[in-house]
Amino acid sequence: MNNANGGNGGNGGNNGYTYKDSDHAGCLDSRKSTSGDADLSGTPVDQTKYRSKVRALMYLTGSRPDIMHATCYCARYHAQPTGKHLTVVKRIFRYLKDTIHMGLWYPKDTGFELTAFSDSNHAGCLDSRKSTSGEAEYVSLSACCTQVLWMRTQLIDYGFHFDKIPMYCDSKAAIANSCNPVQHSRTKHIDVRYHFIKEKVKKGIVELFFVRTEYQLANMFTKSLPVERFKYLVRRLGMRCLTPAELEALANESA
Repeated sequence: MNNANGGNGGNGGNNGYTYKDSDHAGCLDSRKSTSGDADLSGTPVDQTKYRSKVRALMYLTGSRPDIMHATCYCARYHAQPTGKHLTVVKRIFRYLKDTIHMGLWYPKDTGFELTAFSDSNHAGCLDSRKSTSGEAEYVSLSACCTQVLWMRTQLIDYGFHFDKIPMYCDSKAAIANSCNPVQHSRTKHIDVRYHFIKEKVKKGIVELFFVRTEYQLANMFTKSLPVERFKYLVRRLGMRCLTPAELEALANESA
């Protein structure tokens, strides 16, 4: 992890690690686009080497959240990886090599807020086609709430206290179900553990807001996106091209 701190902000990146692993993965010629499915008839590849590459990508997601979705897709097939899956892994390394200076930028003296964005994909698994939109969004919202509460507990130890934590979701149906304490017949089949979010909303610990899909930051973690939309969300996450010249420009902006 590389950390560069200036008078007006700081950044975290893994340039050296990225370069080393991209070169080791042999990604320079990986340009072919492939779909993400089980590829049962494909040519098997060495499981150990495949898992090693995916593990390296998982480590990088800590400072490169822009590769999280693609990396998680690759991790699904670590039990029986094929040549097609390996090609996808190499393409991720190729992307990292082409964007090696990208990293998270933390401006100095910015307000500290705990905010969450919740989203799910619809029939995102090409093999099982599991997940229905309304139910998946509701379950995802509940899972997001558990993460928010965990972070809230950790931050209390550091002296930060949050109530009415804003959670943004692009499903009005999921928000309506979460805000309504009544158990409807159409949601009775959903596991009881997912309904606890209703209690947290009622107590005012979290507050739910609707956000249009185009401004949903969680989209880049749940589905593949067009290039321009992907680049927009990457920037919204606070990622910048942290070359020396860009760092100086960012520092001047924060001054």
